[in-house]
Amino acid sequence: MSFLPFVENFHNSKLIFSKNELRKILSCYSSGVSKGNWKDYAIFFDNHETSFCMFKHSLASPDCILTKTDKSKKNIITYNLQLQNNKKTRFTRIDDLLALLKRREFKIIPTQ
Repeated sequence: MSFLPFVENFHNSKLIFSKNELRKILSCYSSGVSKGNWKDYAIFFDNHETSFCMFKHSLASPDCILTKTDKSKKNIITYNLQLQNNKKTRFTRIDDLLALLKRREFKIIPTQ
């Protein structure tokens, strides 16, 4: 039986969402899908940035973009939220970003 050698100097150069972050994002996304706000999503990876885009329609531009950015020299992770109206907001915690996004989904319905 042969074993593959473990390479210690292997480094993944791409920034990714952690399992916990992705679970929170997908939970928020699924509630938006059940309300009919979104129908599709895409994830993009880069060396210092990763993005989760939510679409109202498959062929449209993204309605909402969640971005995780790494400032490489300072080792600081920031989360950005860009809505369809091009308003960008910056957060240091993903929970704050998702709380704002969930508040955006609620609509006030007048009672009769």
